[in-house]
Amino acid sequence: MPFVDKLAGTGSCRFAVAAMAAAVLPGLIAITGATTARAFSGVPVEQLAVPSPAMGRDIHVEFESGGTGSHALYLLDTMEAADDVNGWDRNTAAFDWFHGSGLSVVMPVGGMSSFYSDWYQPAVGNGQTYTYKWETFVTQELPAWLSTNKNVASNGDAVVGASMGGSSALDLAAHHPQQFIYAGSMSGFLNLSQGPWPGLVHIAMQHDGGFDSNAMWGPASDPAWARHDPTVNVSTLAGNNTRIWVYCGNGSATPLDANTANAGGLGALEGFAIDSNRSFQNAYLAAGGHNGVFNFENGTHNWAYWGQQLQQMKPDLQRVLAAKPATT
Repeated sequence: MPFVDKLAGTGSCRFAVAAMAAAVLPGLIAITGATTARAFSGVPVEQLAVPSPAMGRDIHVEFESGGTGSHALYLLDTMEAADDVNGWDRNTAAFDWFHGSGLSVVMPVGGMSSFYSDWYQPAVGNGQTYTYKWETFVTQELPAWLSTNKNVASNGDAVVGASMGGSSALDLAAHHPQQFIYAGSMSGFLNLSQGPWPGLVHIAMQHDGGFDSNAMWGPASDPAWARHDPTVNVSTLAGNNTRIWVYCGNGSATPLDANTANAGGLGALEGFAIDSNRSFQNAYLAAGGHNGVFNFENGTHNWAYWGQQLQQMKPDLQRVLAAKPATT
């Protein structure tokens, strides 16, 4: 069984914005650099162009079928989400791991710095201007299209993400419990509306594409920040009995970091993130939640750990989503 850390969170100091900026940016640079070598899947992967009326364009989606009527595992990317390949495909063998699992694997491509949310204003960054309506796409347009065109079950799915995608996975599951009955967060930042976090999010978004957080959710005082804060909405996750899996490292490097550039920066980033994960856990238990796995251990902000966690999660995903693995 995964280790369950029940230590209380230590909280975040107000001066952390400046300190964290120094730690975050080198870490994010390292993550971006790590994605230059794509881990091409050894199994067939479909490249879909899924219409999004909300965003006014087709969205690239990588897809592997789990069979007729199968439920889906949606894998959400980090803040560095590129427009060509989802980070889970580029940096892990997720498609290979779930081949024959009885689950369809769905990887939306793009959405840099989006937090997979519906923005107030156009998203100007990464050299382009986009309409960001990712929540509408992931929870309405994409499931409906997959149901019609790929024989995927229309609801009862799982959503799992890393870093930005981890926060987003819990957020989407809280607001769309019929669509996502399972949510997994890997090294997510789980109290986005609290203390220094709006400022940190803005700094990270400026670094990753030059986006403006005010175009996303307005100033820090806007209710949208609380609406997308997993800790603020933890009672909804607990009340809906959503199955959750929350992982975060403590910043200490392990042999998994042996070939990682700037492990120190990634460790500092992860060490800061774990406070928000512990706070989320405490709030979840206080709200009467009893359907969660909390796995806090040594590790940095690194795809190697997220891939390892996804593999550990696989049997649990199959159980909860009633997967019917292929027989040989």
